[in-house]
Amino acid sequence: MTTINSICIYCGSSPGRLEDYASAGRALAVALVSRNIRLVYGGAGIGIMGTVADEVLKLGGQVVGVIPKALAHKEVAHQNLTEMHITDSMHDRKMLMAELADGFIALPGGIGTLEELFEIWTWAQLGFHQKPCGLLNVAGYYDALIQFLDHVLAEQFVKSPHRDMLLVDSDPTALLDRYESYQPPAVKRWVAKNDT
Repeated sequence: MTTINSICIYCGSSPGRLEDYASAGRALAVALVSRNIRLVYGGAGIGIMGTVADEVLKLGGQVVGVIPKALAHKEVAHQNLTEMHITDSMHDRKMLMAELADGFIALPGGIGTLEELFEIWTWAQLGFHQKPCGLLNVAGYYDALIQFLDHVLAEQFVKSPHRDMLLVDSDPTALLDRYESYQPPAVKRWVAKNDT
């Protein structure tokens, strides 16, 4: 049984084409607050990011934002969070978000969302953490990506235990249920030869 006290979400800083994306963000917020799970996210007040944060706050939950100085100064930072951390760089932001969270969920988003998801999933593959990673597949948004990842598996560039680390569901409650019962595969932590 995995203890989940906080979830980091990766998602769009724009709302996207479909209202379904924002609706799923609000549904995830309800699921998080009902389990007393703190939200950790990129700290913006816009797009799906802002929608999820606003809903968690409205429901009385806790929201921790992590945003780099460069973006905070562009006035996209959310102004009413439980906690806000300002970092020097994007790298520092991602490191702190990873430290603060017990699991990671990607909602619909763009290049940044995909980059963050793939990085945190890679860290799991390398044994740097044993936290669940997953996709909230809203309105089939990630169908083509899931199909491609299965192709990567079939072509033997990813092993089955590593592919299985990425949990996928279209329902936020069902996805969180899977997070709470998540058992990470036995993965030997990768260490460079010159590490001591």
